[in-house]
Amino acid sequence: MTRLARRKLAENALRIFSMGGLALGMLFMVGLVGSLAADGWRAFFRHDLNLTVRAAESPPAKLSECERIIRAALRESFPDSTSTRADRRKLGKIAGFPAAARLCEIYAESPPLPNEERQVELPLTGAADLFLKLHPSDPEAAKKSRMDEFQVELLTEWRERGLVRRVFNARFFTGGDSRYPALAGLGGALLGSLMTLLVTLLLAFPVGALAAVYLEEIAPRGRFANIVEVATNNLAAVPSIVFGLLGLELLLNVFHLPRATPLVGGIVLAMMTLPTLIIASRAALRAVPDSLRQAALALGANKVQSVFHHVLPAAMPGILTSAIIGMAQALGETAPLLMIGMVAFVAEVPDGFLSAATALPVQIFLWADSPERPFTDLTAGAILVLLAFLIVMNLSAIILRQKMEGKFR
Repeated sequence: MTRLARRKLAENALRIFSMGGLALGMLFMVGLVGSLAADGWRAFFRHDLNLTVRAAESPPAKLSECERIIRAALRESFPDSTSTRADRRKLGKIAGFPAAARLCEIYAESPPLPNEERQVELPLTGAADLFLKLHPSDPEAAKKSRMDEFQVELLTEWRERGLVRRVFNARFFTGGDSRYPALAGLGGALLGSLMTLLVTLLLAFPVGALAAVYLEEIAPRGRFANIVEVATNNLAAVPSIVFGLLGLELLLNVFHLPRATPLVGGIVLAMMTLPTLIIASRAALRAVPDSLRQAALALGANKVQSVFHHVLPAAMPGILTSAIIGMAQALGETAPLLMIGMVAFVAEVPDGFLSAATALPVQIFLWADSPERPFTDLTAGAILVLLAFLIVMNLSAIILRQKMEGKFR
């Protein structure tokens, strides 16, 4: 075999292995997203029960009063299904605490008149909702949702009569966390992640970019620059949980900042992201042709003007790329946030940077650790939201980078 034939054979083998690796990676990605979508789509919808309720003589002030109103409405609307105490107990597992909580919200928004009848749509419990989401012909539907024969027959009858209907689960995107799957939402985690990333970006991006400019363009070459470079490279390889321990000791125990807040989480993630941002920004500055610096100096610009008017704008697309990498890393981190208390159960949506909050990865961790089957669908749905969040953030940054490349090219 000639040398040319061996070279072509090697090229073909390399091409085949490259395409095979790419196809295998795409297959794994499709399988991952497909498995998440198979369960996660259920988190975006829920089933509501159409029920006629009669208010008491005075507006209900407690959750227990709303529960009594719902039980009375169920006995009046479905007398055959509430003949015994056991049946009433099983019925309460279909329309229980989530329905009572929603009824109290409705009455709080629009207080009823004494003995007023009102037709409302109330969410079912997580188990009942899961049974209705599963395919009717699935023989394991009752087992997966832990519904007995009486509850299965009742839910099937309600679905056939049109008393329950599927609606978009807006609470999943706007509400806070809850112990009950039917009431649990990602609103608090979404807002907490946004505020935490905003703090991270405001701290890490300018500090990292300016540090890279100083180290690469202004600082004299010597022992100090070498020590800083070695320290930065070592910090980039430190496990993220170490930064969480640093934030726990420094921010919480020394400066006594409030625990589990987006401000503290953003500072910790900024410390973790800063070394990566500095290294990538220095590489972007190093990629700028030296002729650009020499041309600026030849035209009379000093060192600072050359750097900030010519070199930095030319390197800005690469610096933005490093910011993308850093923000993507910060978005998916869980360990540092666990160390500063953001793993706590937070039922309310945060209203500020000093309010207790959680983040998307931590919320996924909490739901994945829950033993209830409906939380599995919520976990998959939250992962899909996290992936979408990451894709949108990266696409926005890539578009911004392309525009800046066209401007400074």
